[in-house]
Parts: sequence; C-alpha cells; structure tokens
Amino acid sequence: MTIDANSSKTDRKAKSSVKKTPKQKALSVLKTVLLYGMVFLVVYSVINWWRQPVMPANPQLQLTDYQGQTIDLASMSAEQPTLVYFWGTWCPICSVTSPTIDKLATANNYPVVTIAIKSGSDQELDSYLKENNFRFTTVNDQEGEIFADWQGQVTPSYVVLKDGEMTQGLTGIQPLWSLKLRLWLSSIW
Repeated sequence: MTIDANSSKTDRKAKSSVKKTPKQKALSVLKTVLLYGMVFLVVYSVINWWRQPVMPANPQLQLTDYQGQTIDLASMSAEQPTLVYFWGTWCPICSVTSPTIDKLATANNYPVVTIAIKSGSDQELDSYLKENNFRFTTVNDQEGEIFADWQGQVTPSYVVLKDGEMTQGLTGIQPLWSLKLRLWLSSIW
C-alpha cells in the first residue's frame, strides 16, 4: 500500500481553507477563554495558598485596638466566623480593599477586626481612619510583630477565624461577595 504525498497535502489544504461558521468561531473563542480562565484560576490559587498567613502555634488572640479597647478574637470567633484583615496605610492595594472591609464591618453580619501594619502612631492611624471615614475596629501593629507572628508576606491579607482557629487565609483584592461567601461557608462547616 502506498501513500500519495500530494493527496495528503491536498487534504490538509482543503481542511485549512474551510471557513468556520459563526457558531464554530464562538465555540472556539469560548473554549479558549475557559482554558485561559482555568489556567489563571489554578495559578492564582497556588500563589494565594503560598502567600497566605499561617496561624501561629500559640496565636495572640487577645489584642488591644488603637483606642485601648480589648479585643478577644477567640470569643468573637466562637459566636460566628470573624474576619481579620491585615493592611497598611502605606499600601496602595489596601486603599482599594479597605472600603470593602468597611462595608463588611458596618453591615454587622460578621465581626471584622483589622490590623494596621507599621502605619505610624495611634494618632496618625486615627487621622487616617477619620480622613477615609473608616469605622472598622483597628489594632495598630506599629512594629509589624503581629503580622510577622502570622508569617504574613503581603498586604492585604485576610484570615477567617472560627472557634479561635483559622479556617481560611487569602491575599490580594477580594470583592465583598467573596468575603461574605467565605465567612458564610465557615459558619456552616
């Protein structure tokens, strides 16, 4: 049996010159978008997992906010999942995420405690919060010790606590719906 090389080339030319219908083009584009979306999701998840804070063996769950009020994260998270948000006044991404955290905090559906990392004195932090109309509870981590204890690598970082234990950790820009979903999931599991 012999194979005609010319007929093989002719078949390939015929297949490549066939025009796709609009439906075939749309399906091709959709398949490409889904493939790239899946690759992005996998890469994003791996990076987020690698950069997320890690709960210390003996975490400091008794904190004092910049106004001197005691915060007991263990008891807060025993009642319902609690979001801990690590941020800084100097962080450009945090200026995008902090309004979302403020909305979540003022909705009063879940407790929110923020930890401002190396953001100046209590007076400077107070001025920044008032200037931006942020009403969330804030601990001033002036030396970055709390963040270092949690092995934080990037700001913003988030931790969801339930019963004094970390259920989730994440980093970067998070939309309000994502944070609500994560808190809700922690409340049912």
